[in-house]
Amino acid sequence: MTHLPTTPYPRFHLAFPVTDLDEARRFYADFLGCGEGRSAEDWVDFDFFGHQIVAHKVASADMTDATSLVDGKNVPVRHFGVVLDPVTWRSLAERFKAAGVRFVIEPYVRFAGEPGEQATMFFLDPFGNALEFKAFADMNRLFAK
Repeated sequence: MTHLPTTPYPRFHLAFPVTDLDEARRFYADFLGCGEGRSAEDWVDFDFFGHQIVAHKVASADMTDATSLVDGKNVPVRHFGVVLDPVTWRSLAERFKAAGVRFVIEPYVRFAGEPGEQATMFFLDPFGNALEFKAFADMNRLFAK
């Protein structure tokens, strides 16, 4: 599988918990197409659209979750994701649907007609970490109020 497109902007680094590194590799590398970087016995990093994310192995008891109401939906508070162009977002939404992904929030457009209008979808990795994929028709509206 080829690597996902990267960004020319500064990269973020995000570390998150998982309970099984082999399963993390299957999900992030094999399914999402994230290139694998460095790793050790208890962690592995991935190229997530040009950003560094690091899966750290923890005990099941150390995994937690909470939600917040956004646009009438219970959005997982602890989540990460990527902002894409609409064409790429639609392509991924169709790919995820075809793969039988169980969405936390099905693909849809939120804040329709408002400055922050965006396409979004949420689903969980195999460890309960929430991922959000979103798209703005006009990337200049990313921080619009």
